[in-house]
Amino acid sequence: MFKGKVVIVGASNVGSAVLTKLLDFQLASEIALIDLNENKCKGEALDANDATSCIHSLNIRTYYGDYSDCKDADLIIITAGPSIKPGEKPDRLILSKTNCKIMSSVMSEIVKYTKDAIILMITNPLDVATYHVSTQFDYPREKIIGTGTMLETFRLRRIIADRYHIDPKNIHGYVLGEHGNSAFTAWSTVNVAGLGLEHIDEYFHFDDKLDKKAIEQALVNRAYDIINLKGYTNTGIAMVAARFTKSFMYNEHTILPMSAVLEGEYGLSDVALSIPRMICADGIVRSFAPHLPKEELDLLYASAESVKKAIASAKE
Repeated sequence: MFKGKVVIVGASNVGSAVLTKLLDFQLASEIALIDLNENKCKGEALDANDATSCIHSLNIRTYYGDYSDCKDADLIIITAGPSIKPGEKPDRLILSKTNCKIMSSVMSEIVKYTKDAIILMITNPLDVATYHVSTQFDYPREKIIGTGTMLETFRLRRIIADRYHIDPKNIHGYVLGEHGNSAFTAWSTVNVAGLGLEHIDEYFHFDDKLDKKAIEQALVNRAYDIINLKGYTNTGIAMVAARFTKSFMYNEHTILPMSAVLEGEYGLSDVALSIPRMICADGIVRSFAPHLPKEELDLLYASAESVKKAIASAKE
């Protein structure tokens, strides 16, 4: 049973944003923050605690903690590790070796105290980090979940919704593969409010057709546009973390795109990628392999190869 204790490992830009979302949406009973920067971590906890005095807030206990707080945690959210900075090569995979070492350090501490908590991975390169944690430690794989292409899927909804001036939650479908440059829109799964996609411009009286290539490029550029403009991304991924947390908390059995080690889906193994998976309070219940046309399958296999190369480079 999900009782609501959450541990966030990493209290910098992403970790602090995740903390804020969990508090705003009242998705925890208590939250422990862990970070090597003790002062920053304590400051975030104190700042968050002040907000809980508002009449619209729940009295969610937030505090500076350590890895012993994992022993009775329901959910551990890992955000630790450096990210791509403005001006750097726009490829999350270059962080592979550094962040896998950090993940080893983090997980070595976590497994001293629990193998029961769900672990939600946010650290980039997301799929490499998820694979590393899933295969290098004796931890139940169904409980290790990478946020994966849920963020790209959110972005796809927003981009299409802006074109048609509709609620992005009316856009259904998936971005699959790597959380990164080789992610691809599975257009065969995309639907607008049950109206399909083939005639959507006719329904909305658009003379120009939906430019899929332009949308795909905008999707790839989105993260780097944000990084170059504000220095980092944190708000969108924090909302993704909140969405996953709600699924665990309410035992939703919802289906979302997320990263985990493939176990033969599409003939793939030894790699972590995002495909649709069902999750509940116990973690991943099952995985789905949607019937994709050949051109989308080719993109999935290319994405797998990209991540596998990064996994191999992290081991060197």
